[in-house]
Amino acid sequence: MLSNIALVAPVITSTERMPTMRFMLLMIPKGYETAAPGTVPDAEAVAAMMKYNKSLEEAGVLLALDGLHPPSMGARVSFAGGKPKVTDGPFAEAKEVLGGYWMIEVDSKEEAVEWATRCPGSESEVIEVRQVQEISDFPADVQEAAAGFSEMQAHRRNAGS
Repeated sequence: MLSNIALVAPVITSTERMPTMRFMLLMIPKGYETAAPGTVPDAEAVAAMMKYNKSLEEAGVLLALDGLHPPSMGARVSFAGGKPKVTDGPFAEAKEVLGGYWMIEVDSKEEAVEWATRCPGSESEVIEVRQVQEISDFPADVQEAAAGFSEMQAHRRNAGS
């Protein structure tokens, strides 16, 4: 009886794509936790990083990127006892801090890691690769509690373009 039934595997055409995932590549430069206000990278390092940034852009995977001022110019808000407490930087207890990030959209964690390996980082820099949680990753009750979140994201993306 099966002879009349065609069994066909799904075919992905060149215009279709598998679902993509967003990842943040988090730059953690050793020593930045104690950097003085106004510290900036040298022009040579920036030029090398711009080549990398351009390659992300040309590949169509780059969604956003930014560098961050050192923690000495920032503040932390903690909530011990449920009350906000503001502490101005630098933060003596900090062992690692963010120096910047890239937000990319790729097909897999492996692809995100591959992009991270192409970064012209120095031996004192580390890139942490973290997948962004999508609303669809959560169970129904959490999705319900987050009603309107996707619209907020879409509004922000549209406002930035």
